[in-house]
Amino acid sequence: MKEIERKFLVDIDIWGAQVKGAFSNISQAYLQNSKGQTIRLRLRDNKAYLTIKGPIKGLTRNEYEYEIPFKEAEQMIFDFKLKVLKKRRYLIDFATKTWEVDVFEDQLKGLILAEIELESEQEKFEKPDWVGEEVSYDASYFNANLINRLS
Repeated sequence: MKEIERKFLVDIDIWGAQVKGAFSNISQAYLQNSKGQTIRLRLRDNKAYLTIKGPIKGLTRNEYEYEIPFKEAEQMIFDFKLKVLKKRRYLIDFATKTWEVDVFEDQLKGLILAEIELESEQEKFEKPDWVGEEVSYDASYFNANLINRLS
């Protein structure tokens, strides 16, 4: 399956005044992260997923995601002594699109990123006022690289 997404920094002051509603707690760890290919474990509320992502070409990459037993995902993280990235994810509907807003925790506290999935790289969309600088092409903002900031 193809994934096309754009990623933006979030203006903390504007976002903080507007944040409301439900969120999901997400913990994720990486089994592999090399040459633009990642294998990720994600624990989201009471479910777990194994996700395989291919290299990015422009804003597009192949992505395959499978639900796996939660306890097995926890055990893999423990057995392989994986670093765990933690965040809260809010789903915000705005102008016919759903934005995923990730509020990072622990050592990444203060970082807030917003992503929007698109049908094509050329698709036009409206941005909420809390959306700031685009970082879609800056690999340092990919979750697979953010995890390297954790000790």
